[in-house]
This record gives sequence, C-alpha cells and structure tokens, in this order.
Amino acid sequence: MRKLSLSLAVALLLAVVVVYSVAQKKAGASDAQYVAQALSAAPKAVAKDAAVARMDDSGKMTTLRKGKNGFTCMVIGAEKMCADANSMAFFDAWAKHQAPPDKLGLTYMLAGDDGASNTDPYATAKTADNHWVATGPHVMVVGPATKSLGLPSTAEADPSGPYMMWAGTPYEHAMIPVASAKPTAPKPDEMKK
Repeated sequence: MRKLSLSLAVALLLAVVVVYSVAQKKAGASDAQYVAQALSAAPKAVAKDAAVARMDDSGKMTTLRKGKNGFTCMVIGAEKMCADANSMAFFDAWAKHQAPPDKLGLTYMLAGDDGASNTDPYATAKTADNHWVATGPHVMVVGPATKSLGLPSTAEADPSGPYMMWAGTPYEHAMIPVASAKPTAPKPDEMKK
C-alpha cells in the first residue's frame, strides 16, 4: 500500500511538473507572438530597436523587450501601435483623464485600426451619433501643436486623407494615412542591384 501511495505521489508530482513546463513554453511562444505583432505596427527601421510592452487588464505595463530608440510597441485589444515617449505620455494622460503634455509625439499604426469615435475620446463602440471612423495604415502626431497643422477637423472624417481626431478636446491629434504597410516584392530591376 505504501509503495502504491508513493508511486501515485511521484506520478502526480511528475504530472504537475510536465503541466507547468508546457505552460511555461506556451507563455514563451505567446510572448514571442505578441512581440512580433507589436513590432508590426512600425517601420522596420523603428521596430528593430523599439521596446515592446504588454499591458495587463489593470493597465500595468510589463516590458517584454528593452529598446534603444525611444519607441515602445504594444498591442491593446486588437490595435497594434508603436509610440515615442511623448506619445506614451499623451496616451497616459488620456487614460487618466488628465491634461496631455505640451509636447509633440509620433505614433505608428501601420496595421491600421478597427475604428474609434472621431468625437468622443472615451467611446468604446459605434453609436448613431459618435462619428465612428476606421483608418487604414497611419501615423498619429499628438500634442497641442498639431492643432496648427490646418487639417480638417470635422466630425465626419475622411480616413483616406489627413484629419484631426477628437477635435475640440484636449486629446485632439493628427491622423495621417500612409501607404500600405504590407511589404511589396522588389521589382525585377531592383533585384539586379
């Protein structure tokens, strides 16, 4: 009986170790997938030296990869973005309902977005009157100075051209569509060089 109990205990311990080991491997793969997704928000020249952070449900950021260029890439929901330090401070102020810093910031969203209200910075879903707009691959320029760019600031934004999002709020910022973020194959004459 004692041998059976000991054998069962060893088997149970072994099973726990195996399950824990598999869970650790899955977490590593999950981190690697997350890093790749986050970095896809920026051009390769920016992504190669950017930090990667993951935000948990409480808003706490965990650095998965340290950076060297002042940009931090992340995935929030389904949105992939890569922001410089001034943009990070801008979005932190937005999240805390505080006044944004008076600094220009640059954020890449080369995968585009799934849409947001163009008038309500805190809307989480499309309604009949919140002027929902989805923008393809774009960069955002944040900070109060963007108000002087002279971009359209109407509620009904045209996401095929530059426009001001959240106009008239402290979080007004420029949305500037860019060419497709998908890599293109080199042209035959470029391959010979």
